[in-house]
Order: sequence, then structure tokens, then C-alpha cells
Amino acid sequence: MTTTTPRRPAATLAASALDLTKTYGRGEAAVRALDGVSVGVEAQRFTAIMGPSGSGKSTLMHLLAGLDTPTSGRVFLGGTELTSLSDRQLTTLRRRSVGFVFQAFNLLPTLTALQNVRLPLDLAGTRPDPGWERAVVEGLGLADRLDHRPGELSGGQQQRVALARALVTRPEVIFADEPTGALDSTTGAEVLDLLRRSVDEWGQTVVMVTHDATAAAVADRVVLLADGRVAGEIVDPDADAVLAAVRELGRR
Repeated sequence: MTTTTPRRPAATLAASALDLTKTYGRGEAAVRALDGVSVGVEAQRFTAIMGPSGSGKSTLMHLLAGLDTPTSGRVFLGGTELTSLSDRQLTTLRRRSVGFVFQAFNLLPTLTALQNVRLPLDLAGTRPDPGWERAVVEGLGLADRLDHRPGELSGGQQQRVALARALVTRPEVIFADEPTGALDSTTGAEVLDLLRRSVDEWGQTVVMVTHDATAAAVADRVVLLADGRVAGEIVDPDADAVLAAVRELGRR
């Protein structure tokens, strides 16, 4: 299913893929997770990736984020081609230009919330920008939780810490992999609102993989995948349109 895209000025791409393929295994056991995918992620917008189980959505996100390498094709973060970088260069670029938010939070239990937020800066050997860090912490409602360890925080508070950690380096793109999957519906809605605000108020670029049509409806655009290929997109989505599109893909 492909909707009619409204006319608007040509967008700057924060990330893109050209003719991307990814195959796992060899011979008769080989599985092609992506099959010739070309897609662009617009800067300062919220893009969701959806599709049936096994459609390749998580594989696509991992390749766009530089967490995995393609079998063939090219991946760009802004104007930098990830597929041309050495492992060391790729690690440096990810630390500087990419933020991650995962379903499982991935916080270190022995560190305080503030120490978890600052972890990517510490790994990169850089100092936090005090004004920006304060804006992120206060904007995410964490100012009174910074001395708490993850075990002393609710699931929603832990995901807020994970989002602050992703934002503190001012990355070019935040990649969110099922960020509401471990949360109840009310807390999940709060996290989605925070991701939406990071785009609208802070000019962030967000790419989110989700199986939830309601979550995808928060995005500006939904990219639909099926059988490792782009099957269409929905611009300015609503939950009903997303759900109908995914159901149609599942019947193919």
C-alpha cells in the first residue's frame, strides 16, 4: 500500500540506504532478510518502520545505525558512507552521531541515572554541555531522579533515562527499537510523547521500529516492509490506516 505523498520542499536526509541486501547463513540455509531496499530518512522528522514478523524491519534499522554490515548495497549517515568505514571509524561515528533507545533500556545497574546518561560521553572522552544536559534532564522530568540507580526507578523512568542518554550527545539520528514494548500503555504513551517532543522541540531525527500501530501513528511517516522489501509508506499516519496496511501486508 502506498499513499499519495503531499508536495513539500526536498528534504535533507539524515540517513539513507541504497539497494541494501542482507543475507544470514549460506547455501540452502541462507535467509535473505533484506532484498534490495532503498530508503531515505528525513532529518528532523519522526520515521516509523513497520511490517509483519520477519519482514526485515529490525535488520534495516541495525544497518542504518551501523550496528551491522550489509551483504551488499550502501548505507549513509548524513553524507558519510558507513559501508566505507573501518571498524574503528564506525565505532567513533556511532558514539558521536547516533543515539539508541531499546526495549530493554540497557542501563547499567551499578550506575546512577546521571552516570548512565553521561555514559556515551565518558566512552567518547568528552565533557557534557551543561546547558544542553540540563535541558534534556529537565525536559524529560528526571531532575529529581539523577542519584537513583535503575533498580530504584519505574520502567517509564528507566526509559526516560535511556532517552536522555541517547539525546545528551546531540546525535544526528536516534534509533528506537520497540521503545514501548516493555511498558504499560500509559507509560508507553508518555515515552512516545517524549520522542515526538524531541523532534518537534529539539529538532531531533528519530527512527523507530515498532509492531504497534498506535505507536507508529505518532510518527510523521511510516515505512512499510514485507519479505525484506519496501512495500509502501504512509505519510501523516493514523492508527487505523497503519493497522489496515499492516494487515494487508500480512495477507500477501
